[in-house]
Amino acid sequence: MLVGLGAVSTTFIAGVMAVRKGIARPIGSLTQMGTIRLGKRTDGRTPLIKDLMPLASLDDIVFGGWDIFDDNCYKAATTAGVLEPSLLAQIKPELEAIKPMSAVFDRHYVKRLDGPNVKKGANKMELAEQVRADIRRFKQENALDRLVMIWCGSTEIFMVETEAHQSIEAFEKALHRSDVSIPSSMVYAYAALKEGIPYANGAPNLTVDIPALMELAQQNGSPVTGKDFKTGQTLIKTVIAPGLKARLIGIKGWYSTNILGNRDGEVLDDPESFKTKEESKKSVLDYILQPDLYPELYKDLCHVVRINYYPPRGDNKEGWDNIDLVGWLGYPMQLKINFLCRDSILAAPIVLDVVLFLDMAARAGLSGIQEWLSFYFKSPMHARGLYPEHDLFIQMMKLKNTLRFLRGEELITHLGHEYYD
Repeated sequence: MLVGLGAVSTTFIAGVMAVRKGIARPIGSLTQMGTIRLGKRTDGRTPLIKDLMPLASLDDIVFGGWDIFDDNCYKAATTAGVLEPSLLAQIKPELEAIKPMSAVFDRHYVKRLDGPNVKKGANKMELAEQVRADIRRFKQENALDRLVMIWCGSTEIFMVETEAHQSIEAFEKALHRSDVSIPSSMVYAYAALKEGIPYANGAPNLTVDIPALMELAQQNGSPVTGKDFKTGQTLIKTVIAPGLKARLIGIKGWYSTNILGNRDGEVLDDPESFKTKEESKKSVLDYILQPDLYPELYKDLCHVVRINYYPPRGDNKEGWDNIDLVGWLGYPMQLKINFLCRDSILAAPIVLDVVLFLDMAARAGLSGIQEWLSFYFKSPMHARGLYPEHDLFIQMMKLKNTLRFLRGEELITHLGHEYYD
């Protein structure tokens, strides 16, 4: 169940349908194309992840969701302009059959969007109950065993925790009085967790990562993960920064700017929504570089992030990075990166993997924060009192070791001692 049937969701749905029909390949999906080493390197055991783990089949997935526009998925995908018309034509009937339910939406939290397909209710608790009814009806009508909800909607305005977020009781009272500290995304997360289903947050919004909803996730056995899909520029950042740090190359400045013209770009043109995204994107370097441990190399790093709305580009995002480096004996160097990427093309396989892994986690009895899924997010959720792990390669090790653990396989430490056994 997808919150928001825009560019990311329709690219994900159309992609799965195309893969089912054998007219495209699931490139970028770890669950579909990734392998995992088991045992010693000399054992030669490297199965596909989907052959090792009890993941749901692509043929068993049914799609539904909510959107503020009432376009069916074929029309929404055509409007998004991500996928070629020739590809969409081959799955048109299946896409046309998916029509959005009316959405919980308030322009206070996303100022640059508005649409007609919006729920009405006396208060936010009533809206949450309407979402819960949607969930139960969708499950019954499609004869489904299990559900997963994932937020693929827009970035909401920057928010901080309040008293309303500190306990389930306080949160539910706040819902009844339509407290301004509860945005639309929290209404969906609450509804999902009350129904005991997994929830993932694909945006940088303050949503499920509050004490009240964490408590509810544990209480009802729901695994949760997020937040903010790691797609373009930040993906590159979490590849490059660990490499520079590993070689102890100093960094004086890192300037990042983006241009994009999709709905996400339009929303982020609002300063309040951009602040939410900026916090997500800027925190990455602080945690990877650890300036408190390496003050001579990274303490005075100037990190600037910009996002510019440029309609002609549509979903074809371009990211520029200028990195001012300091090498041996203080000699300056520069690294420049120009990444011409497709936002939703990079996000769609993340949605697939997160959905399948969360569903598996629920069946494995895992609940609460799934830190092993940090690999997919800019601002990975983590237990309070800990710091998030942003290094892409450590994140991958954590993910694969979790899969090994769940299958009763030996964890891989990469010590290389196997030759001496």
